[in-house]
Amino acid sequence: MKIAVVGSGYVGLVAGACFAESGNTVTCVDVDAKKIDGLKNGIIPIYEPGLNEMILRNSSEGRMFFTTDIEEAVKKSRVIFIAVGTPPGEDGSADLKYVLDVARNIGRFMNDYKVIVDKSTVPVGTADKVRASVSEELQKRGVEFEFDVVSNPEFLKEGAAIDDFMKPDRVVIGTDTERSARIMKELYSAFMRKTNRLIVMDVRSAEMTKYAANAMLATRISFMNQIANLCELMEADVAAVREGIGSDSRIGYDFLFPGVGYGGSCFPKDVKALIKTAEESGYDFQLLKAVEDVNDRQKQVLSQKIRKYFGDDLKGKTFAVWGLSFKPRTDDMREAPSVVIINELLACGARVRAHDPEAIEEAKKILGDRIEYSHNQYEILKGAEALVIITEWNEYRNPDFDLISQSLNAPLIFDGRNLYDPRSMREAGFEYFSIGRNGKKFVTDSGAIQDPDHF
Repeated sequence: MKIAVVGSGYVGLVAGACFAESGNTVTCVDVDAKKIDGLKNGIIPIYEPGLNEMILRNSSEGRMFFTTDIEEAVKKSRVIFIAVGTPPGEDGSADLKYVLDVARNIGRFMNDYKVIVDKSTVPVGTADKVRASVSEELQKRGVEFEFDVVSNPEFLKEGAAIDDFMKPDRVVIGTDTERSARIMKELYSAFMRKTNRLIVMDVRSAEMTKYAANAMLATRISFMNQIANLCELMEADVAAVREGIGSDSRIGYDFLFPGVGYGGSCFPKDVKALIKTAEESGYDFQLLKAVEDVNDRQKQVLSQKIRKYFGDDLKGKTFAVWGLSFKPRTDDMREAPSVVIINELLACGARVRAHDPEAIEEAKKILGDRIEYSHNQYEILKGAEALVIITEWNEYRNPDFDLISQSLNAPLIFDGRNLYDPRSMREAGFEYFSIGRNGKKFVTDSGAIQDPDHF
């Protein structure tokens, strides 16, 4: 099948590469000529494990092409994916300018039946606006071509996007016609060989599904962060609580890790957009407003712990930060908790040195030269007052604790991701502050006083 993917960002490149990998001919379109030239020369603008190799392979084998010429791409493709950005406006609503610009271009250049697919995360009702924009351009041309508008939301996790696309939990197709449903089923059949995980529904329900999914996951994160904060006040251990509730099959363990709040390109934007969508429909989505508020405050918890320990005046003190990206296995700095934490430390007069396996260049665009950067995670520790862990990269899970202790001014760690066992850290001589874990001792059935981390 011949496919055009308009928008060569994260979603567009992953979708294009995976469709090409399954044998389709894919043309990726973008208005950024520099980006397209880079892609033609094997320069991939984002970091995602496995994506670079997949794009290079399919490009060299003649299944994946890159262009700024949307006219050519539209004319030669049967299915056209719209995968451009929908940045939040000042009021939190999704800005559909780029989506509707693409829709108008499709209307200007289409030459026969097309399936137009909204792959971007868009509010409920966007398909109607896309359909109207295409129809308006066709009327201006004085021509009639049949077309269908389909909603096909993405459910990719940054850092695992290739696996998510190639082996999906589900593929949601929102359509009002049997013809487009049949074409979409054929397109995704390569990813359904073991079991059929394709769910067909009406367009508006598909559009809502994406927002509802991300809002639910964001809610679980904020809920567990609230539980963690309460655990600290009540001298309970959030790790034990997570085991206790996660073992319930109705709840499960996923997205119940406490930390310093969620970030990235999806959860913050989609929560805001769903709140705004509800407001426009006359509904007050109180739960999601609380989720958002909790997350904003959670990003300040780690810096508050540091200030409680050292005081508000951090002049003359240096802190070593491990992790800048909003999550591991990506270089994405959008809405990253690290930005909030580092800015608060700088505002108190501290110096900050930071390490991240992938996100340093992206971090420089936001933090500039206000902090120091290093590609060596241990180099930044020398002479620092404390190690501050913000992102749970695998490189940080089993570090050289002896070297950490020797390098820091004192063996002190503020861990925003609960990577280590508090009992083991105390035994190793560290002062260790995490989220929702205080190592509360309790009495066992035998009457012996034990540390919960012993079990």
